[in-house]
Amino acid sequence: MPDVTRRMLSLLATLQTGRSFAGGELAARLGVSPRTLRRDVDRLREYGYPVETRPGPGGHYRLTSGTAMPPLMLEDDEAIAVLLGLAALAATGSADEGSVDEAATRAYGKVDQYLPKRLRHRIARLRASLETGGVPAPSTSAGSLAELADAIAARQVVAFDYERRDGAVSSRRVEPHRQIHHLQRWFLLGWDLDRGDWRVFRTDRIAGLRLSTTRFEPRHAPPATDYLTEGIGRNRSPVAFTVDAPPEPVADAFRHDTVELTALDDGRTRVALRLDSWQWPLVALAFLDADFTIEAPEPFVEGFRRFAERLRAAADRAGRPA
Repeated sequence: MPDVTRRMLSLLATLQTGRSFAGGELAARLGVSPRTLRRDVDRLREYGYPVETRPGPGGHYRLTSGTAMPPLMLEDDEAIAVLLGLAALAATGSADEGSVDEAATRAYGKVDQYLPKRLRHRIARLRASLETGGVPAPSTSAGSLAELADAIAARQVVAFDYERRDGAVSSRRVEPHRQIHHLQRWFLLGWDLDRGDWRVFRTDRIAGLRLSTTRFEPRHAPPATDYLTEGIGRNRSPVAFTVDAPPEPVADAFRHDTVELTALDDGRTRVALRLDSWQWPLVALAFLDADFTIEAPEPFVEGFRRFAERLRAAADRAGRPA
């Protein structure tokens, strides 16, 4: 943590005790010079904290009341990142009451009142200039995410009803380990007590979440995100494309897929992914407008070949006069 930030947090924590401090006493407590103390107090005021100063004999510094919540100590770029993060999160899901996206929508309209005064006009201008497109994603309960976080921290077993992909519902008892955000969805990695193995659960499919009083000892868990992506691709076929384009446009074209990109020395990019059907990468490859080679199982290659023939035939027919 930078020295200035550390000093500011120490000063704020000291003043939030509600006491009045003489200048010399406060400077000595914080281990700074009187001049540095005056500069730091001025910084707090710039952030919007009401620090009262009484000069002369018997003078003091005191943090006055008057705000329900002190302004957040954010730099300009941090405040912009907070607003953009809320906007992006609010654009997902269906805005169901109590969901993460609905909470983000409400917070998006309130955050500027907790920012330093010097930033409020800039944030208001940013909000007025910003428009976000909706991203379809399952609506996830903010309360469930918070309860799972409590259970993970306290090492409490959780029980819930879980709806599988086929619609069947089963009761599960789980030692929760980690929450994962991946491709606009929330997941829980936990040890399934009834199945005796690690399992990944979609949080939006969890209902009737209950925290039990039973606690558990931590287990050696796999890396959560790796375990999730490996599980997603477990029943899929490995496919690779070597694209005559640099990594940046390739990554953008495949932004909705879990891929491994390798930049090659000749300016090309190798794309490795796991697919359950040959149709998935066609749109991304079309947007790249670049030549490529294919490494894939024969059924996938045959699917690409048949589609290429149908597309060529359709294009030839479109070019003929009626």
